[in-house]
Amino acid sequence: MINYSENAQKQYHTQVGEGDVGRYVILPGDPKRCEKIAKYFDSPKLIADSREYVTYTGYLEGEKVSVTSTGIGGPSASIAMEELVMAGADTFIRVGTCGGMQLDVKSGDIVIASGAIRMEGTSREYAPIEFPAVADIGITNALIESAEELGYPCHVGVVQCKDSFFGQHAPETKPVSYELLNKWEAWKRLGCLASEMESAALFVVASALRVRVGSCFLVMANQERAKAGLENPVVHDTDTAVRTAVEALRRMIRAGRQAGREEKK
Repeated sequence: MINYSENAQKQYHTQVGEGDVGRYVILPGDPKRCEKIAKYFDSPKLIADSREYVTYTGYLEGEKVSVTSTGIGGPSASIAMEELVMAGADTFIRVGTCGGMQLDVKSGDIVIASGAIRMEGTSREYAPIEFPAVADIGITNALIESAEELGYPCHVGVVQCKDSFFGQHAPETKPVSYELLNKWEAWKRLGCLASEMESAALFVVASALRVRVGSCFLVMANQERAKAGLENPVVHDTDTAVRTAVEALRRMIRAGRQAGREEKK
């Protein structure tokens, strides 16, 4: 593959190189969230700021960890994961926002994705549509335990991933409304918890690259609760999702060290 970067030691889009990032990486979408997340690290340092990709690296539990923004959607998220893996990362937690779909999924709750509906295009360039988009069970369990310990209302299950934000929020205006509306009803009847834009791609790319990934989200609002006339405030502060991810990383770092010690015995 051609290296298009002006610096051959750096990845073209993210501008990170080998040794710049830890094996553990948090993946928000918004570049502005990176500095906020990095404040939870010890000795955080800005590594790169390129396009939608901002990277900080620091330490948790004495282990090098990083945060890299991915922008919006599967294409840019998959680029980030590919380049971070080439730079040495192998364990990822996607942190972001979602819109609730079940009536009990309320604004401010945490959703942890065990799997994702592949209603997007990126994952199709990695795996046939029959291949499932599933999260790593170890990361998922660490996220669940962290949310419970922190006392955050938490839902675990399947999320829906799409490429069009307005296809979700104004489907009746689209020429393919017949498909969007009918599939949305199917996802709801199947118990889908929430809608977002990155997990399906990240789950499938991780399977292809043989790395680990999980996802947790803040529920910003729930359009189904609004339709039902139920309370539905819009919540923007993602700190609960961020803290859930950071605590999950701590758990995995400690568990990894314990497993290493046991192997040496």
